[in-house]
Amino acid sequence: MLIFLDLETTGLECNDKICSICAFSDLDQIHYDLVNEGKKIPPIASSINHITNEMIKEKPPLKNSETFKFLQDNNFADAILIAHNTKFDLEKLASCGFIWQGKIIDTMRVSKHLMPKCESFSLQFLRYELKLYKYEKFEITPHHAKSDAIVVSMLYDYLLDLASLQEMCELSHKNVLLQKFTFGKYSGRYIEEISMNDRGYLEWMLNGIKDLDEDLRYSVNYYLGV
Repeated sequence: MLIFLDLETTGLECNDKICSICAFSDLDQIHYDLVNEGKKIPPIASSINHITNEMIKEKPPLKNSETFKFLQDNNFADAILIAHNTKFDLEKLASCGFIWQGKIIDTMRVSKHLMPKCESFSLQFLRYELKLYKYEKFEITPHHAKSDAIVVSMLYDYLLDLASLQEMCELSHKNVLLQKFTFGKYSGRYIEEISMNDRGYLEWMLNGIKDLDEDLRYSVNYYLGV
């Protein structure tokens, strides 16, 4: 069974919580819920996901939602959870008491492996870069868990033309060797070039940025020969 997942949170910090979630399988209807994990939604988060504290005020915690029940009922070793940045989603689910037992496909990491020349790997960028919007059968609202879960499913279908399901499962656990920086003073520059011209900057990144993206950390170490 394939299960497509997306969730929205009160923010991106470790102590932020899920406020909406969507999950559906290739065999089942779409499950979507607003949930209240006891943490207020700040305006900056509402400006992105358009979920307000008034909207979740009377909503149950995740464990009491229909989507949670659906995930629990299908939480077995042969099931495959498909999401864009599964690490983030699984960490947030774990903070609510749900531990996924099956396999995963991370469409963000798989996209990085299979399409390394893309300028960005955000879900919304890939939606337009790959022209997935041409195949949408539902009205899509970016940063809405239901809409984004549907886009994840379309992205998965696109990636199936580039790799098999088994290959995607394997790539989801394999670090990506990035070529360029996508942020900071060296944005758009090759990491290998910076490793030769400003090694100190890369060493600072490794030691000074605790939450450095694991693929970027892997790539910097690679080019530094660590």
